[in-house]
Amino acid sequence: MAGGKLSARQKMINLMYLVFIAMLALNMGKKVLSSFGYLNEKLESSNVSLASENRAVLRDLNTKASEQREKYAALDSIAGQVSELSDEYYGYLQAVKDALLKAYGKDSKDYESMDSEAYGDAYFFAGGDKLTSNGKQFVAKINAYRQEVLAALEGSIDEEIRSNIRKRFDASDQPNPDKSIKTKQPWIYNRYEGFPLVATMTNLSVLQSDVKTTEKEIYNFLLGGQLSRDAGVNENTYKTIVIPKKPAFFAGEMFEGTIALGRYDASLKPEKVVVNGREVKDRENGAALVKFRAGNVGENPIEGNFVFKQDGSIVNIPIKDSYLVIPKPNAAAVSADKMNVVYRGVENPMTISLPGVSDNNVRASAPGLKRISGSKYVLKPGKGKTVEIKVSGTTNDGTLIKSPPAQFRIKDIPPPSVSIRGKFGSLSMPKTSLLKTKIRVKMEDFDFDLKFKVLEFTLKVPGQLSVVVKGNRMDMRALKVLSKAKIGDVVTIFDVKAQIEGDSKYQLKRPPYPIRVTINN
Repeated sequence: MAGGKLSARQKMINLMYLVFIAMLALNMGKKVLSSFGYLNEKLESSNVSLASENRAVLRDLNTKASEQREKYAALDSIAGQVSELSDEYYGYLQAVKDALLKAYGKDSKDYESMDSEAYGDAYFFAGGDKLTSNGKQFVAKINAYRQEVLAALEGSIDEEIRSNIRKRFDASDQPNPDKSIKTKQPWIYNRYEGFPLVATMTNLSVLQSDVKTTEKEIYNFLLGGQLSRDAGVNENTYKTIVIPKKPAFFAGEMFEGTIALGRYDASLKPEKVVVNGREVKDRENGAALVKFRAGNVGENPIEGNFVFKQDGSIVNIPIKDSYLVIPKPNAAAVSADKMNVVYRGVENPMTISLPGVSDNNVRASAPGLKRISGSKYVLKPGKGKTVEIKVSGTTNDGTLIKSPPAQFRIKDIPPPSVSIRGKFGSLSMPKTSLLKTKIRVKMEDFDFDLKFKVLEFTLKVPGQLSVVVKGNRMDMRALKVLSKAKIGDVVTIFDVKAQIEGDSKYQLKRPPYPIRVTINN
């Protein structure tokens, strides 16, 4: 644009070009700020979910510690220390965020205006190479959290988790962003100096997420480790289970049922089974098949011993249970095999029976209900919020019994989560691997093992326009956009549309959260 004698018109055109380029750069910067803000929102939402999950596991540990102190009291004590340290550090990080937003004093959702580094710099840095008291405290807090958590876990957790803690809360000097400078840079300057306020807030949310993730790993390891140790066969971990052929019996009727060990394993061959003073000879697949005449109306005991060999030694587990003898039935027993609600779009297994009435004399009806065999049914509900199951049956003496209708709530299948290589939320991988990977959706915690087909998804690469991709693999447009991704870029895959395999009619909800892939090579 420069050089030579230019006309007034050409000078005006050149000036317009300069203004246009400046506007593009300004607009791109604003979009980056918004991206940080949206990422911070997702992190904060995820932190709330993680906190809820951690509380549930911690409650489970507390309960087990109160019930089995010899096994879980020490683990519960460790978890309590980690919880206290984590809550204190998490709260401190939140206080830092609140202080920064208070200094900012504007709408915390207006991310494009949170472009000034002045708030973070004023909070942490005193000029030159000196830190403010807040900055010193910030470094001291992360070091203290790392050291105190590792000390609390001394000798009680594996090295992989300890290594994760050291990496997540590593506040040692970092490589200088200027590659020409060989000396390292203090961690707080490397991560927080000169950053826009919205980026600083996001960095603090990442630290909070690390705290919650660390808690989750520790609690799950402590609980899972003891459960694994409990897997060995002994009187404390295995219990006998009496499984009647039907829920209840009439007085004088022949009792039929099965007695087996909890965590049923057909390879456990009993050497001897004694029930109510008599040895049971009829045995198969690790279970004793029991027959005896039912006693009087009311609760009757089943007692004896279950004897088998383990590692050459005899293990004796006592049988202590009971069965109930009732008069002629007057109500049906209806239960969902997997849940107390039924889900639209799947076949819900149901067990429907009348105590004392044979399965072939039981009749059950409801919209979408189908008998499979015996007392086993499946229910595939349609529209509405509830479904009512009507049950009746005829006893051996010809008496007709009508049970009050059983009502179940109908719920939609919850949305699945986006998955890459079995992982959710975020992961890192080489760009070449992402180019070839399949995008999937899975249910992270659902009673039914559903398989899904991904129909389309949206791909977002930093600095590029979003691309809608049909199917579950990258198409040519996606490959072109991905080829521009750089190491360290976070590629977002969202707005995934999927359906249940074999059922194109059911409108499956879209995953609420995206999956983010950090390019590491």
